[in-house]
This record gives sequence, structure tokens and C-alpha cells, in this order.
Amino acid sequence: MLLKMISSQKKSLQDIDINSSRDGILTTVGNTPLVNLKRVFKDIKFQLYAKLEMFNPGGSIKDRPALNILQQALQKGDIQPGTTVIESSSGNLGIGLAQASAFFGLRFICVVDSKTTQQNIKILKAYGAEVELVTEPDPVTGDFLTARINQVRSLLASIPNSFWCNQYANLNNARAHYQTVDEIVKALNGKLDYLFCATGSCGTLRGCCEYLRSNNMNTKIIAVDAKGSVIFGDQRGKRLIPGHGAGQVPKLFQPGLEDEYVHISDWDCIIGCRILLRQEAILAGGSSGGVISAIAKKAKEIPNNSTCVAILCDSGDRYLDTVYSDSWVKEHFGKVTTMEKIDYEMQ
Repeated sequence: MLLKMISSQKKSLQDIDINSSRDGILTTVGNTPLVNLKRVFKDIKFQLYAKLEMFNPGGSIKDRPALNILQQALQKGDIQPGTTVIESSSGNLGIGLAQASAFFGLRFICVVDSKTTQQNIKILKAYGAEVELVTEPDPVTGDFLTARINQVRSLLASIPNSFWCNQYANLNNARAHYQTVDEIVKALNGKLDYLFCATGSCGTLRGCCEYLRSNNMNTKIIAVDAKGSVIFGDQRGKRLIPGHGAGQVPKLFQPGLEDEYVHISDWDCIIGCRILLRQEAILAGGSSGGVISAIAKKAKEIPNNSTCVAILCDSGDRYLDTVYSDSWVKEHFGKVTTMEKIDYEMQ
């Protein structure tokens, strides 16, 4: 009887009011907490806040662009009954799209690579996503992102009525983050001097920049990028921690979106994550640790009484086998830092 009831209530796109387009679980995307961090650093002279994006229902900031991309495509008619949604993702955007696609009753194929964690793959499959695994990097560039995008193009050519979200070029990725920074600005009554955000697809960076400049705000945007990422001209190199950085410059990127950028190593991400957990009891993902380390590096340059916000993109529960695993850290870095030894020289 229960299965019969479920079958009779199965959603289709015709059942969804696309114009209102938000009900149920999707109404909880956005409006994430902004908390004052008073313990993470000692003796700083500025106010530091964290935007906790792990409170989105899919667990990361990527829920925002995932929902916005699908909403806009539905409204324009780019997605119709029977459309297959396809995207390349290292994890978080894929999970956001998997959740929203499940809600809208859409088939979703996520192209991942061998660096994607088994936990993320299990989450994708739990939402009903089909996972296409790319096991070898692109032979020309040596980059997995290029290989994933090539696989996306192959799927688009072979699957009729398919739609590529293309987070790396889709302006609806960036536009989703007008709301992110609007929430921050309103919570702080308009006083926002510094905004630190990780860069990957550059959707967050571009969206925040466009919002702040269109509202004539003088906020300085500090882009936090991974060492080995090519976004800001660094030489392409090996990166272990997903969630920030890119092997090719995303089309959403434009020179000058940032006021400054900081390159952060995988080790910096680990240290940042662990001090954030130790001092603030916030279990955050790898790129969040990178943002915290970037603030530590820039702290001396931030004027007294400034208001700074760190966007923390996701939760650390997806990094328990990497960032928070002493055995994994020792295997890849040859050392383990204990919580007691973590410290930043702020003077």
C-alpha cells in the first residue's frame, strides 16, 4: 500500500509551479547564519564574522547556484519534461544539483574524477544521481577538470534533450551570490570592510563583487585560491584538497574582481580547519581552512575596527577521511600537527 501511494504521488515537471518554484526543502536554501568569531585568533584589532554556508540543506554554498541555475533554466524552457541535467563537479555543486534535481523530478548525471571522495559519491547516489567517473586526466593538459568537461560534452552529444549547467560560465552561478552578500550586508547594517572568499568556479567571487560594486560599497574582496591553481596565474600543480582552485581559468572570472588574492597550500587548509575546530567548535571544509589561513596572513594589514567576513563554504563532515584524519595527513605530508601545537603568529 505504501509503495502504491508513493508511486501515485510521483512528481513530474507538470506538477511543479515553476513560477513560484520554491517550496519544501528548497525554501531552506540561503539565509545562513552569520556568527562572530572571537576565539580563532588572539589580539586582533578587527571584528571577524563567518558566514556558515554549511547550513544550507545540501551542506554547502553550492546549493545556492545549483537551485538558481535550475530555476532559471526551467523558467526559460531550457529544461523540460524528460530533460537530463549534466554537470562536472568535484562534490558540492553536484550534491546541490542532485538534491534540487530530485525535488524537481529530473534525471541528473554528475561527472566526477578519481579525487572525488567516496562519501560524496555515496551522497550523490543517495539523491538518485548517476555518477560518471573520469579516471585519467586530460592527456594534453594533465588536468582532471579538462577531462571531466570533455566527458560532459560527450554525454551532451549522446543524450537527446540534455542540459549542461556549466557552472564555470553560467552567469546564474554568480547571480545566486547576490543574495549571499546581501544577507551579509544587511546583517551588519551595511558595514563590511573586508570579504574573504574561496575561488573555484569564481561564481561566488564574481557575484559578490558585482553586488558590492553595484551598491557603491568600498568593501575589499580578498580572493583565496589554492597553490597550484591557475586562476591568478600560478603554475598548475598538484592539489589534494577539493573545493577551491581550478586547473583552467573559469569563464566567469574577470581580472579585477578581487582587490587582492592569496595563494594557500593544502597544509594551510589543514591548519586553518583544525584551529577553527579547536577554537570555535566549527567543523568546516577544506576551503574554509584556507580562508582562515588567508585571514591570518593578511591580519597585520587590516586596519583597526574593520569588519571582516569569511565565507565558510561547507561542512567538515565530508573531509573526515582527509583534512581531519591524522593518518591521511601523515601519509601525504609526512607530519601531523596536534591541536595543541596549532598557532598563528599574529604579531
